[in-house]
Amino acid sequence: MTVLRDYQLDAIERLNNEPGRSILIVAPTGAGKTVVGAAIIKPYADAFKSVLFIVHRRELIKQTSNKLRDLRIPHGIVLAGVKPRPLERVQVASIQTLHARAMRSSRMEMPPADLIMIDEAHHSCAATYKKIIEAYPDARIVGLTDTPCRGDGRGLGGIYEAIIELPQVPDLIDQGFLVKTRVYAPAGPDLNGVQTKMGDYVASQLARRVNTDKLVGNIIVHWLKYGERRKTVVFAVDVAHSVHIRDEFIKAGVKAEHIDGTTPKAERDETLARLERGEIELVTNCMVLTEGWDMPEVGCCVLARPTKQMGLYRQMVGRVLRPAPGKTDAIILDHSGAVFRLGFADDRVEWTLDPEGTAKNPTQAKREASGGSRIIECSQCGAMREGGKPCPHCGFIPPKKPVDYQFVDGELGVVDRNGKVNGPVYDDAAKRRWLAELVGFADQRGYSPKWARYKFQEKFGHWPATYSNPPPAQPSPEVRAWAISRVIAYAKAKQREQQELAP
Repeated sequence: MTVLRDYQLDAIERLNNEPGRSILIVAPTGAGKTVVGAAIIKPYADAFKSVLFIVHRRELIKQTSNKLRDLRIPHGIVLAGVKPRPLERVQVASIQTLHARAMRSSRMEMPPADLIMIDEAHHSCAATYKKIIEAYPDARIVGLTDTPCRGDGRGLGGIYEAIIELPQVPDLIDQGFLVKTRVYAPAGPDLNGVQTKMGDYVASQLARRVNTDKLVGNIIVHWLKYGERRKTVVFAVDVAHSVHIRDEFIKAGVKAEHIDGTTPKAERDETLARLERGEIELVTNCMVLTEGWDMPEVGCCVLARPTKQMGLYRQMVGRVLRPAPGKTDAIILDHSGAVFRLGFADDRVEWTLDPEGTAKNPTQAKREASGGSRIIECSQCGAMREGGKPCPHCGFIPPKKPVDYQFVDGELGVVDRNGKVNGPVYDDAAKRRWLAELVGFADQRGYSPKWARYKFQEKFGHWPATYSNPPPAQPSPEVRAWAISRVIAYAKAKQREQQELAP
């Protein structure tokens, strides 16, 4: 019997209290979204209500059916090659089979449904899904996904009204439901000139840029150096790129195989079974294993496919985050530059339903803004770490460089009997004088007139809007000394920033 985790129970309670008709549940890899989905279906089934659970891959149908069976929920399956059970109130349907049988033809009627549940709900904006949703105007819609964004990265607000998030990747790592990552990121490919369409690189141009002997050779070299010969999945740009990578691994003595969308199902299943049994070490693929596939024993992911999309990046890396016996972390060999564009896989993401918005990584945005905390290579082990912080793999942190202590000019004040220091008080006339003299100082130094206003704000805590634009005045010793102290402080800060950025 499946026992729900506390956060799964909380998500279900939030869903039950949500007034909207269409709700999106976001559950990253390892959070148990299929378990949550089955638990949501359970009360509908117990109340003899109808449920339609829509998936888009055969593997997901089997996974969903197993979870429903664990909860003793009778159900039918709508899938080519499977005998239908149309009288069951709960139906698990392949989107392709359902659309072909009930919409493109009249071989079957659309099943009744009080609840429509959509797995991998980031596909919901596709025409086939929209038509099915429109066919059930009175049903509640619940989407399940780990990456709530469309193929172009935009939000799913055109379909869903509200979003319920389960714990994110760092939370699941802390709770032991996922493993931490160890990232190695050699210099990424030069993508200057590669065009963007629908929010991501144009695949044909991307393939020409990355499918070279040198770049593919680098993948093999770095895997042999850092991959620890773990079971590995490689994500390539297209079929030719994937085959090229596989061939080079074989030349290097690595047992590798390739699968793509045209690989027969039986052959693909057997390839993955050989990987699981350890008969091969590595599988290369092109957009086949990004979702709907889990093999916890796989401990290394090679990103050979550059992307600008947070969703695709998280889907690829998510394949290797599940824990397994003896697996303490997941190795990410990033030959795509994704970690520098999109951050670490265990950074928090701000997802959005806004159809015009995209997912954001606020931690990565801060790194890019600060410069000093950017992602850099550890000089001791080669793994990627955040500047100024210990390496998460080996714990190394460079010794701090000598610091030039600077003394900031302060203002003496009167100490009252309670020990409180009361600084000088400036009336409006004094503030106007300060602004005029700061303007004069800026004029003498060739600074922009705005410099004086920014320094005024720094000094007095508000913008000098009420003091108009005074003519420059000769700075008094008091004003000149304070202004020079600000110039020195700024220069020292820039010097420290350059030291931190130095390799």
